[in-house]
Amino acid sequence: MTLTQPLTSHVIELMSWFSNEKELTDWSGPNFRYPYNLTTFSEDLSMNNFNSFSLTSDLIDLPENTDSTNKLLAFGQYYERLGKCHLARLIVNPQYRGKGIAAQLMKQLVDIGLNDLQVTTCSLFVWDHNKSAIKSYLKHGFTVSDYPENIPLKNCLYMIK
Repeated sequence: MTLTQPLTSHVIELMSWFSNEKELTDWSGPNFRYPYNLTTFSEDLSMNNFNSFSLTSDLIDLPENTDSTNKLLAFGQYYERLGKCHLARLIVNPQYRGKGIAAQLMKQLVDIGLNDLQVTTCSLFVWDHNKSAIKSYLKHGFTVSDYPENIPLKNCLYMIK
């Protein structure tokens, strides 16, 4: 699995992973327009402001019945927030959930982000009802922590690693 710069085809694929506004908001947080089109989705993704990556497959990563390499497996972003590498908008392709891809995405983003930003700690926000994401983050070494400022979102947890 390889982290790459997102292609337009990746953004189009990513858009197909959401079937309603709640799913989109659970992933993106507030301020993402719905319904969306390629233009509004790309603008709201803010790839010019955040370091954005697609996790794509290599031939050996996928089952034999898969017909292509360079398949979009996951997407994520990072930026500096309060002196930490803050992970954002992490998502795994619904077809490949439960196969350890989230761990690969987080490991690679954390490694690149810490080095790029020259910091030693990572952080992220997650909705308190997103139990599968919380479980994944805990498994990857994140812990729930107090946010050092007024937390910007209600029902949101702040996690650090």
